Amino acid sequence: MTSPIETEATDASVALDKETATKNDAAEGTSHTGRSPGQLMWARFKRDRVGMISAGVVIFFFAVSALAPVISKLYGKDPYTLYPSEPGHEYILDDFAMPVGTFGGVSGEFWFGVEPNLGRDVFTMLLYGMRTSLYMALVITTLMVITGVLIGMVGGYFGGRVDYWLGRITDFFLAFPSQLFFIAFMPVVTALFVSPQDETPTYLRAVAIILVMWFLGWMGMARLVRSSVLSLREREFVEAAKVSGASRWRIVRKEILPNIVTPILVQGTYMLPGSILTIAFLSYVGVGFVEPTPDWGRMFAIGSDIYEQNPAFMFFPGVAMVVFVLAFNLLGDSVRDAFDPKTGR
Repeated sequence: MTSPIETEATDASVALDKETATKNDAAEGTSHTGRSPGQLMWARFKRDRVGMISAGVVIFFFAVSALAPVISKLYGKDPYTLYPSEPGHEYILDDFAMPVGTFGGVSGEFWFGVEPNLGRDVFTMLLYGMRTSLYMALVITTLMVITGVLIGMVGGYFGGRVDYWLGRITDFFLAFPSQLFFIAFMPVVTALFVSPQDETPTYLRAVAIILVMWFLGWMGMARLVRSSVLSLREREFVEAAKVSGASRWRIVRKEILPNIVTPILVQGTYMLPGSILTIAFLSYVGVGFVEPTPDWGRMFAIGSDIYEQNPAFMFFPGVAMVVFVLAFNLLGDSVRDAFDPKTGR
């Protein structure tokens, strides 16, 4: 039989343990209240240093691109002016039209040097080239994700003939050799609206790039969504929603779509850098943006012609593109790990 003294000591020990646990929880900032999946994902993401740094780099690139006109005005230069023709800058190019000075003409006045042959400012060319590539890629990726989600959702949920024919359409578009089709189809799209004798406006080239890349870029997302929906539509919670009389739209919107947000978001983070590289490729081969529109691909095309005489010209756009694509890919990995608690990161 336990004595009153022993009982009192036991109660005091339990109270002390509870007080200690409460203090530890308070020190760690933990709470026993329930948290939503979004809050859990954010908590896991914040603990990932690589993900946070990558997110900061990506945000920095988009912010700099959005503020390109402001930065250019404060800097006092633009990407279109041929500075050797400006008073006081007649000697920034030598007799061979190469930049005077070290590392492509880098100086306090021209931070990233000047372009060979024409003498335009490389820093502002890079700023506006980032602006063109990033926001074009953002629009294209958004369109591809929306189209792929809609087609994959319809095919996966309804099944039967609907799924069969949507699958065959997807297979048909996947059969196109995308890079060759981009090169061949871009001039056709622009020729539909502009005479071959006239110069194609920049906005029309941008619209043509968006249409062509959207036309051939949604299939991977559609297949991913379809496979995810096929695995979900027979689950108990979907069957319960059907039995309760929920409409198809409500089942898709409330039961299926929230459960496939993770693969959609992760796939989208991989599609955007791929779109940037494709836009640069089109400009590099001459069917994307042309003079005088600043673009990463055009800068690489110029640099490939003069890299033996001035390799410094490709350094800054090359570093910028590698850093951005790497940061976005790492961000995609971190987002996937944050959504999936089984990864253990």
